[in-house]
Amino acid sequence: MIVEQIWTGNAYRNFNYLIACPETGEALAIDPLDHKKCLTKATEMGWTITQILNTHEHGDHIGGNGPVVAATGAKIIAHANAKNTIPDMAVGLGAGDVVKVGRTVELECLDTPGHTMSHVCLVSKTDMPALFCGDTLFNAGAGNCHNGGHPNELYNTFATQLSKLPEMTLIYPGHDYFANNLEFTLDREPDNAKAQQLLGGVQDQDTNKALVSTLGLEKEINTFFRLSNPSVIKRLRETFTDLPDEVDEKTVFLKLRELRNSW
Repeated sequence: MIVEQIWTGNAYRNFNYLIACPETGEALAIDPLDHKKCLTKATEMGWTITQILNTHEHGDHIGGNGPVVAATGAKIIAHANAKNTIPDMAVGLGAGDVVKVGRTVELECLDTPGHTMSHVCLVSKTDMPALFCGDTLFNAGAGNCHNGGHPNELYNTFATQLSKLPEMTLIYPGHDYFANNLEFTLDREPDNAKAQQLLGGVQDQDTNKALVSTLGLEKEINTFFRLSNPSVIKRLRETFTDLPDEVDEKTVFLKLRELRNSW
């Protein structure tokens, strides 16, 4: 499996992806908003885009579908429940479905509601797994739930699916919010030395060669995985003074998501 992360350079800080089979040159385009960059990269690499995977239905993830289909004839695949919101969708996916690219690439579909209720992530069936997580999981952060999602579902996705993946799993999000999210982590957990160290490295990083984190690293620096951390809970009590003496992880997650909405 070959992965090309494509930095769009737009105001929304989107990442697009091409995943290719090295034997056949067939490629899957994930959320190819910047269709020109995606098509150019595929041509440079000698690949043919045969499929488009939309992680969810928002315009900054499906906006490049039409030009890519026009140029390649690729079929559009996405969450089965997105058929009425993603034009010309050809294949609906559910949890456990496998997306094949060429002869050698297999990606398992995870049904990951929260950012929207029709969101999928893909995890590669490789020795070092890779998670293509759209707007569900960001580097040091979690997706918002403003436009068709729900924070309860987002928590369940984190708790029952994402946190269970191998810690070596590479994280490929739909946007670069790394530095800002690390600042939120440090606002919530000022003594997180790993987040402080990492912040200096990503503030001015070359986003065409962006740092690729792992799930293990995220568990060190992403406050949405650090729900039982005493510093996180202590800071949370300063804002939410009515928290019970024993606070559960779901409550911590929901309060953090609430704070992040206006931070």
